[in-house]
Amino acid sequence: MRLKNKVVFLTGGSDGIGWACAKAYASEGATVILCGIEDDMAKERANKLPGKHLGIKCDVSNENDVANTIAMIIEKYGRLDVIHNNAGVGAPTKPIHTTTMDEWNCVFNVNIKSVYLTTKYGFDALKASKGCILNTSSMAGILGQENHAAYTATKGAMNSLTKSMALDYATYGIRVNAVCPAGTWTPMLREWVSEQADPNQMEAYLDGIHALGYCPEGDVIASASVYLISDDARFVTGTIHHVSGGAELGYRRI
Repeated sequence: MRLKNKVVFLTGGSDGIGWACAKAYASEGATVILCGIEDDMAKERANKLPGKHLGIKCDVSNENDVANTIAMIIEKYGRLDVIHNNAGVGAPTKPIHTTTMDEWNCVFNVNIKSVYLTTKYGFDALKASKGCILNTSSMAGILGQENHAAYTATKGAMNSLTKSMALDYATYGIRVNAVCPAGTWTPMLREWVSEQADPNQMEAYLDGIHALGYCPEGDVIASASVYLISDDARFVTGTIHHVSGGAELGYRRI
């Protein structure tokens, strides 16, 4: 019960890595407020968790939505201990010169602007609880990725932002870290695979890029995330925590 009595606001919690984290956080004793872009799915997911949790619709790129959601959490629970900025979009899969302005804005609004908004409106509560912020990043933001310019730009920005936030908020006792997967089987990754020239070869490719030999499910990210938001990581801040199966360690014959 490493998260007992902690109130966790988890964005993008309805599916993929977010849903794996929601289950792990609940099993460790947290109260989870998970949000998604679809109201029914968020509520359905929250109802499947053990204990009393909350699923709500929240567009994390919309200032009013984020402000109202965090105000509601504080009013209902009286505190906020963790903000996990997990919501993200991966499309489009193309180089920058063919990326439209709408596509560019969408990726940055969801992946980066959302971190600004949750921090802006959650800061006072985290200061009071000496809580923490966790950002879901990607190895693509460290290594780069072909034909994925806007997405990799947002994850690179998230990594730098995580470090700056850690320095800015250390004086308040607020820790800020990022969890950094390589490939992880999620609906977003499966969508990306479907957009490739030869989707049938992509599963073997994704297994092969990880030194440990396989592309994992979201539970491995959830396990690392539990650690980073728990008191076990009380002296850990500003880290870009790789949960990558060794994908970044060097060239391999694939």
